[in-house]
Amino acid sequence: MKKNNKIVYVAFADDILHKGHFNILKKASSLGKVTVGLLTDKAIATYRTLPYKDYKQRELAIKNIKYVNNVIEQDTLDYSKNLKSIKPHFVVHGDDWKKGIQKNTRKNVIKILKSWGGKLIEIPYEKNISHLKVKEKIIETGTTPDIRKSKLKRLIKAKKIVRVLESHSALSGLIIENLKIINKSKTFLEFDCMWSSSLTDSTLRGKPDNQSVDISSRIDGLTDILEVTTKPVIFDSDNGGRIEHIKYTVKSLERSGVSAIAIEDKKGLKKNSLFKNQKGVSQDSIKDFCNKIKAAKNSRISDDFMIIARIESLILGKSVADALSRANAYSKAGADAILIHSKKKSPTEIFQFTRQWVKSKNFKPIVAVPSTYSKTTEKELIKNGVKIVIYANHLLRASYPSMVETAKTILLNQRSSPIEKKITPIKEILTLIN
Repeated sequence: MKKNNKIVYVAFADDILHKGHFNILKKASSLGKVTVGLLTDKAIATYRTLPYKDYKQRELAIKNIKYVNNVIEQDTLDYSKNLKSIKPHFVVHGDDWKKGIQKNTRKNVIKILKSWGGKLIEIPYEKNISHLKVKEKIIETGTTPDIRKSKLKRLIKAKKIVRVLESHSALSGLIIENLKIINKSKTFLEFDCMWSSSLTDSTLRGKPDNQSVDISSRIDGLTDILEVTTKPVIFDSDNGGRIEHIKYTVKSLERSGVSAIAIEDKKGLKKNSLFKNQKGVSQDSIKDFCNKIKAAKNSRISDDFMIIARIESLILGKSVADALSRANAYSKAGADAILIHSKKKSPTEIFQFTRQWVKSKNFKPIVAVPSTYSKTTEKELIKNGVKIVIYANHLLRASYPSMVETAKTILLNQRSSPIEKKITPIKEILTLIN
């Protein structure tokens, strides 16, 4: 068989192509006709952060490279399905996957190729170029509001559960942006999104969580976080304020690149939902809250910006049936997701809701905030239909006892050296912000 008729397979994930990628494709092209297996968002999410561009955008870029003859989907990190389908003579890859999370993938590729005499060709890794270094450069220059805004919907489609962590400052945003771990099961873990919390924004300013901090001030503060991060943001807007004002809030958030606004169906002066005593708090009528959802929906420019309807029925001692009735109405009014809230220590009533909601013809993705039922695992949430989990106030809560301990230690010892071993070295802080 002539060399030019041989099939060469190359798997690709990245949207930002560099010299190393082109070296691989050029070598692959010299061996035969190149089929690129382009990893879907779902496949990429299993081992690293999603690329900045979605699948269709990445596919268009790859198709226009002269070395590429064909592009097909690769919907898992494992190559088996595509390799068995097209039976390539060669698979070409950089030699950087001999270690790390793709090590077992490589072993399986070699095993499958061997069954029909195929061969793995590995190109020396470009040491001065890597996905992480490219990402660092992107963070330095920033992302665009549209790219950030669209990412939450991509995550919902790609992941079993989207992890969201509260961010109350640029520093906390950087922690969320940079934290990535591989656990004992060799699973890649990160927080996918940030939660701009009304509670923590108020607490940071030393004010009660009753809308004492106005929306404009909160959005101004959010700008600091957006300037140094690239991950999507969900904005906690309490009840969204007056219906006449919500369109301006939506436009401001969308313009900034925020991915979603969460609006709760309570009315009047806010009282935090986790307070045991909810006396004097009233729930909006279904009709009026649906009108608020419609006003928010009609104000957005792009469908990528999500409206999350937060149901407070369980917080106010009402039934699961009441919550379901509201969920159906809110979904039909245009909500893109349903946040079901509870202040009980058990998720029982939450799961009673979710098990019925997933069967509804009006179903929209479920958002949970397990602040009080914190022993509930993400595995349990997934099993019960939850798509987004929000850890709503934990970074601020963690910072408070640490600051108190540090202040006390300095006072008691009248010097700072005894606390130095317990706090972040100044060099690490300087590295983080430079």
